[in-house]
Amino acid sequence: MFEEAQLYSPVTRADDGSAIVHLGEEHPGFNDPAYRERRNEIATAATLWRPGEPTPQIGYTDTENEIWRTVSRELRARHARYACREFLAAKAALALPEDRVPQLDEVTDRLRPLTGYRYHPAAGLVALREFYGSLADRVFHSTQYVRHPSEPLYTPEPDIVHEVIGHGNMLASPRFAELKRLAGEAARRVRTDEALQLIADVFWFTLEFGVVWEDGELRAYGAGILSSYGEIEEFRGMEIRPLDFAEMGAIEYDITKYQPVLYAADSMDHLFDAVGGFFATADDGTPARLAPSAARA
Repeated sequence: MFEEAQLYSPVTRADDGSAIVHLGEEHPGFNDPAYRERRNEIATAATLWRPGEPTPQIGYTDTENEIWRTVSRELRARHARYACREFLAAKAALALPEDRVPQLDEVTDRLRPLTGYRYHPAAGLVALREFYGSLADRVFHSTQYVRHPSEPLYTPEPDIVHEVIGHGNMLASPRFAELKRLAGEAARRVRTDEALQLIADVFWFTLEFGVVWEDGELRAYGAGILSSYGEIEEFRGMEIRPLDFAEMGAIEYDITKYQPVLYAADSMDHLFDAVGGFFATADDGTPARLAPSAARA
């Protein structure tokens, strides 16, 4: 379930204000003291940052930049083969560097004239209400650390590769950016945890792991798929179901593994109409209204 990830690498603060990232035992960097120190250093910069201040500038190492180059290179051909046209057009418009890790303020500078979105640094996973609510203000909370070098094509948690190559490219599309803004407004509108979780679940199965039929082929648009070297090669072999918001709110899922069930929109217009309509109308009564159809599923 989504909540499990909030405990995967929690961040706490020491008495001196520095951040401590608690990696799980199965994390690739768990037994790497240098990596753990690096994670703490980057998390501390985000923890001490306040809105209105300059975004923390991370001096990325040669190793970290090489990871970015590797992922960018491997995803380039896969995006051309598997991504939907909307994502590809947005990626071309954003034109992220592929030879180095970009700074978050650089991503913001590229996004502002396209959709008005800006990036804020985060030490780790952000609480649901804050993360989704900020989207209403066109703010995306992003980590700044890079995955462990032993597995450059895999991360068990959202690193800057996922946040920028996945979500950043999506946010360069006015239509995807609007879907995320509507999700943020929905999160701001609801008061119950149940309704907020349903919004998060629909976001997960659409904007994170969504797929769409395009010219008779199944293509990906979700940030989780399009930032994952492995999952982008596997998603067409998963169980594909039609969009069903009630079922999205009832099915259990593990965010640290490939998603075995994906929900496909019939077209991009269908996607924006259906998902946009859900976020635009979701309220505290939505879970109860969807419950009967969830039971039938």
